[in-house]
Amino acid sequence: MNDHPLSDETRAKLKKVSTASIATALYKRGLRNQFVQGVGPVACKDENMVGPAFTLRYIPAREDRNPITVFRNPEHPQRVAVETCPSGHVLVMDARKDSRAATAGSILITRLAVRGAAGVVSDGGFRDAEGIGGLDMPAYYAKPSAPTNLTLHEALDINVPISCGDAPVFPGDIVVGDKDGVMVIPAHLAVEIADECAGMESFEEFVLEEVRAGAPIIGLYPCTKEENQKKFDAWRQKTGR
Repeated sequence: MNDHPLSDETRAKLKKVSTASIATALYKRGLRNQFVQGVGPVACKDENMVGPAFTLRYIPAREDRNPITVFRNPEHPQRVAVETCPSGHVLVMDARKDSRAATAGSILITRLAVRGAAGVVSDGGFRDAEGIGGLDMPAYYAKPSAPTNLTLHEALDINVPISCGDAPVFPGDIVVGDKDGVMVIPAHLAVEIADECAGMESFEEFVLEEVRAGAPIIGLYPCTKEENQKKFDAWRQKTGR
């Protein structure tokens, strides 16, 4: 676990910034692999998913270890992960990008939502995807998949470092999801990324207004002309952004 808890202030800022802005801010710091590849929202939500990562790692299922009866075990890691993911956290599942079988279904994901989780991310499939999409809690996955997880996956480790969609995810990293997908922010960078991206979002709103009004992009984005910086400063004063 990390020593950088997510404050309400930082969470609120990250709820208003795009994964694109986060990706650029991380790229400036040399981090190029923090976007969860191949994953999208089950259903788009009005606000971002934001929360510290709580992880579950699947390995390839071995048939003699994964009969349907394993679900009777009260210590089955998939069930334990759902029942122990802390409120406000995002359950992130490593399915090795194999979506031929589900990593969870609507009953388990509904239980996560009822327990107060901030969201769920899997680089594998979900079954009963329509029901999951109807929840208020954000959920991200590769695609719908009807077969039970036992068909191809064995849930093994809880809250350990994992890969999800080729992105490294450490317990406590800050996970942000929007309509484009999911970014993973190293926990120690969360505050400065949130602050920087809030400013980036304001500037890009200004740029879009200028472009829609017919302004050329050269010298505006990025801002290399002093006249555009002055226009932006005036825009911020006028709009309070």
